[in-house]
Amino acid sequence: MDIEMIRAADKRLNGYVRRTPLLSSPFLDDIAGRRVLVKAECLQHTGSFKFRGGWSALSALPPEKRKAGVIAYSSGNHAQGVAIAADAHDAPCVIVMPSDAPAVKIQNTRDLGAEVVLYDRDNEDRDEIGARLAAERGLTLIKPFDEPMVIAGQGTCGLEIAKQADAARVTQADVLVCCGGGGLTSGIALALAGDAPGLKVRPCEPERFDDVARSLKSGRIESNNRASGSLCDAIITMRPGDLTFPIMQQHCASGIVVTEEECLRAMAHAYERLRIVIEPGGAAALAAALFHPAESEGDAVIAVATGGNVDKAVFIKALEMSQ
Repeated sequence: MDIEMIRAADKRLNGYVRRTPLLSSPFLDDIAGRRVLVKAECLQHTGSFKFRGGWSALSALPPEKRKAGVIAYSSGNHAQGVAIAADAHDAPCVIVMPSDAPAVKIQNTRDLGAEVVLYDRDNEDRDEIGARLAAERGLTLIKPFDEPMVIAGQGTCGLEIAKQADAARVTQADVLVCCGGGGLTSGIALALAGDAPGLKVRPCEPERFDDVARSLKSGRIESNNRASGSLCDAIITMRPGDLTFPIMQQHCASGIVVTEEECLRAMAHAYERLRIVIEPGGAAALAAALFHPAESEGDAVIAVATGGNVDKAVFIKALEMSQ
């Protein structure tokens, strides 16, 4: 992986991706005690940054492989990113999703034209299911984070952050990124290392699922002891990726761990002050910026709001916390 792969992905995405804004509010600044800038990837196609990686991967496939079709596994955001990209490229698409994924994500994936195969994430292996279906049907597997073209696509978000931060006169700051397997985190880190070295990426994870933070601290890949059980489903993985972890090890600072309650409170603040909708996993970075200010340095912090695909009941619960 290198920044030239990200620049190439950016060219393939040009004209299709939304160049999402960098938002701010003096009310959020007051809470954090510093300037807070929010990269609103929740406004991306399908409601998350995953469109970038999905389009990058599909557009890089040889025509004959696209025609045969693709398969992916995801709790919902990667699923939708791949599904919409496959539909635009006239490629058959199968998505393997956990049965406990938010209903809105399952339905949206189906509505985007993908065949959805549900599995029990506590008792079944999604990798095995994906590999079997890929072999049986001749499909190309597009992994959610440990895939070069996916990482390259996610890295285009970092290219945008570099330009937007420069326009906002922010040259030294922590960039807080909601982190699961590390595809977005490593992609942004690579992009910023090349275009804005004064911006340092910090992975943000929910408590009990802080495998990346622990891995960065120990210097080796650490795993979680469970595969489910958090509102932050979008960023729940068992471990960092074999491709993503070395990149994060080289280019990222230490991780920040937040609580579910902090994510819900961050969702409420994002809605009230920025008028954007964020899901719990997509709010981890903003939660870190607002409620863990001592863990960042400098006069400004950039938080990536990675996704907004939240079930109504969860969103209502978040809004009620601000009352």
